[in-house]
Amino acid sequence: MELPPLLILSFCFLNLSGLTFGAESGTPDISVTVKEDDDVILPCSLSTNENVKKMLFDWQKEGTPTQKNVFLYDDGKYYNNGLLGQDKEFKDRVSHFPEELSHGNASIRIKKTRLEDNGTYSCKFPDLKQETKIKLVVEPVLKVRINGVAQPSVTILDQTSDWALLQCDVQSGYPKPTVEWQNSNNQTIHSEEPHVSEIGNRFYISLNTTVKKDDHYRCIATQKEIWHQSHKKIYIRLNEPWKIVAIVLAVVLAVVLALVVFWILLRCYIKNKKRQKHNKEQEPRSAQEQKLNADQSV
Repeated sequence: MELPPLLILSFCFLNLSGLTFGAESGTPDISVTVKEDDDVILPCSLSTNENVKKMLFDWQKEGTPTQKNVFLYDDGKYYNNGLLGQDKEFKDRVSHFPEELSHGNASIRIKKTRLEDNGTYSCKFPDLKQETKIKLVVEPVLKVRINGVAQPSVTILDQTSDWALLQCDVQSGYPKPTVEWQNSNNQTIHSEEPHVSEIGNRFYISLNTTVKKDDHYRCIATQKEIWHQSHKKIYIRLNEPWKIVAIVLAVVLAVVLALVVFWILLRCYIKNKKRQKHNKEQEPRSAQEQKLNADQSV
């Protein structure tokens, strides 16, 4: 049966380079580069070309805190064909080459590579105590830079005179962005644990922080894999509501005070008018009384 050209090239490279199995140092023996969404073959073969149909070999991806199960073959059984335990991100995406097992070839193919497939993979033959490490580099394509860039938005969830609760939302980001809040001095400020969800290989992240002073604050989303960074700025004035209330109260007080003064002046004016009218009415009576007294004395 004719072999795929990439598989032949990988197989020949392993045998000619002498790097079929590396030391247990953790350094990858081979580096493979592929464009995102393309298929890739990760090579692994015994230098002896020994038949491995009855053997056990295990493919894993190194990670933190635990490794991920990529592909496991054991005497004719493998993931999705009698064996369980494969990590969901590799389900239905990884296959081997059954016709090549008799030649000691345990290579695998990963279909439609993703950026999160980046990393170091190990191909182990536990019974033989032999291992190969392969570094896989998945390069982003242009569509990821266009459609997957992270654009943050910011909102004020709650605010008092002493603090404000801010929320930053990043939607449909890919690859996964890192999100942080900074003040006007470009210093990262304390935030809550981010809420992260993944839908269809797109990441949705919300990050909240509580600020306690007037300042310009920025939410920054960074995607190092595609050399992209963007931010959204918001200005917080914590005492503004109380200043407005103080101004309104001052205006109301001034109006009330003006009305009180006007009312006092008006009452004084009315009393003065009444007093003047009363005095005018009393003057003729006094003159008549004086005349009457004079006539009586004669």
